[in-house]
Amino acid sequence: MYIGALTLDILLGDVHSLKQKRSVVRPLVAEVRRRFPAVAVAETGHLDLHRRTEIGVAVVSATAANCGEVLDACERLVTYHPEIEVLSARRRLINEDED
Repeated sequence: MYIGALTLDILLGDVHSLKQKRSVVRPLVAEVRRRFPAVAVAETGHLDLHRRTEIGVAVVSATAANCGEVLDACERLVTYHPEIEVLSARRRLINEDED
């Protein structure tokens, strides 16, 4: 079993309040959930800043290759949005070996 995690540090565009931030981040998270129902996705950081956010994505798979493909697709979906800028994308792959 493989567990893949993707953390996206995002700079939001013309956002001047936490309310406007929610109006950008919520649809983005919902779109990832809708397109990839097998992943877990949530806003995980920079909760008190109105122009920055961090989105975390996690997937569990039988193969490392499948984890990578799913995380690649999720990252492409998020970076496709012109109103945001992905500052960094960090990945982690955990292999749970059975004894």
